[in-house]
Amino acid sequence: MTRTDRQRWLLPSHLVQPGGTGGARPRRTVRDWVVDVLVFLLAALFGLVAIDAGARYDSAAVNLTDQVVGALACCSLWLRRRWPVALAAVLAVVGALVPAAAGAMLASLFSVAVRRPFRDLAWIVALALAGAVATVFVRPDPETGRLLGIVLGVALTLLAVAWGMLVRARRQLVEALRERAERAEAEAELRAAQAQRLAREAIAREMHDVLAHRLTLLSVHAGALEFRPDAPPEQIARAAGVIRDSAHDALQDLREIIGVLRAPGEDGGGDRPQPTLATLGELVDESRAAGMRVVLDSTVHDPGAVPAATGRTVYRIAQEGLTNARKHAPGTEVTVTLSGRPGDGLTVEVRNPAPAGTVPHVPGSGQGLIGLSERAALAGGRLDHGPAPGGGFALTAWLPWPP
Repeated sequence: MTRTDRQRWLLPSHLVQPGGTGGARPRRTVRDWVVDVLVFLLAALFGLVAIDAGARYDSAAVNLTDQVVGALACCSLWLRRRWPVALAAVLAVVGALVPAAAGAMLASLFSVAVRRPFRDLAWIVALALAGAVATVFVRPDPETGRLLGIVLGVALTLLAVAWGMLVRARRQLVEALRERAERAEAEAELRAAQAQRLAREAIAREMHDVLAHRLTLLSVHAGALEFRPDAPPEQIARAAGVIRDSAHDALQDLREIIGVLRAPGEDGGGDRPQPTLATLGELVDESRAAGMRVVLDSTVHDPGAVPAATGRTVYRIAQEGLTNARKHAPGTEVTVTLSGRPGDGLTVEVRNPAPAGTVPHVPGSGQGLIGLSERAALAGGRLDHGPAPGGGFALTAWLPWPP
């Protein structure tokens, strides 16, 4: 049993069981039973004092009637949680005629002030104040003047109402704080879920950007070996070497990405440095070694001056552009153009002409471009792609380069 469960008996039933179950009235808690017993005893004590005061000048029949009515009024307080308004209205009339029921009337009035807004309470208060004034004339006390009796009756009525309204305000504050805490907890869970979703998307995007390039090399050279089994041995050895190196690099990249998912303290398996703009030449050389015709035209004289995050984004964009050109325009010459300077931003363009002949459709096409658009937007830049004016396809991205 948790600490909260052990303390549930200290809370009112409307806080433990808000609204009840299926619209039913919530059951009393231990605290509610203690409060109801105390209210009953206080009302009975108030009635006994009134009966004792009236026994000195009332007849025996009237005194007996007061005792019976006062006892019934006190017992009716056990219904104040179910019918607070109706009970308070009846006791307000009875209390004006029978002083022994005045304590029960005040308790019921307190219950209405706790459970109902003031607009529902106003007419009950007016009825109770009228009864407090009328009882001075209907059942006058010879030892107490009428003015003092009216003042005492009005003061006790207003005190019970004010106390009830104070309790109601405090309960509303507690409920508002609880709703705020629940809403904050729900928002925290939502933010955690969104963070997990964004992390998964980032990992999936990174896996696509990294592995698509390597696996495309594997597919191209494996296809060449399949359709050219009579190729010279040196070409077969060269293609097998590219396949071996690409598979090794793909496994290394996959191990690096999966290392992000490891718990802190686990061995990541030898993290490799992240690609930057300075390693763009190595990417081009790797593509050339795989048989692609790639031209790199760069006017950036100091790649190391480019921020690491921006350089890594440019690398991934160029990598995806080369991968797409290899899949959709095999055999064409691809041009990678890089330009920019601090303050003006960095522009990278990957352009290839239209392929000669029909190229089979590759499943899943377009997913990498969607990921690149999100990556460029997160870096504060933009990415455009589509058919080039002179034919072929162009992938252009601009990224900010702070001065």
